Amino acid sequence: MNKAEIVYDDFAKVEMRLGKIVEVKDFTRARNPSYKVCVDFGDLGQRWSSAQIKNYSEEELLGRPVVCVVNMPPRNIAGFKSEVLVMGVPNEAGETILLQPSHDAVLGSEVF
Repeated sequence: MNKAEIVYDDFAKVEMRLGKIVEVKDFTRARNPSYKVCVDFGDLGQRWSSAQIKNYSEEELLGRPVVCVVNMPPRNIAGFKSEVLVMGVPNEAGETILLQPSHDAVLGSEVF
């Protein structure tokens, strides 16, 4: 581990919510292979993200639950406003594996 130690108040500033991918588009203007994904957070509405998750097909992504950071300011990525950060971890090949709950949960629920 090589990041500075934080206290709970630092962690509490990060708002992570459960969403579901409801739309996927190729993002050809991105420097790295990416999709534009629309994530539905239930009563909290929908937001878009640029995600480097090309190891998944569009069909595999549609309807997939995902954990996202929702309280960071939007980022302009090749002219596209990315509003949330989709969370993942690398596998042995360095590909992103998306984080998702092991059981059904309510869309928009906060991760703690």
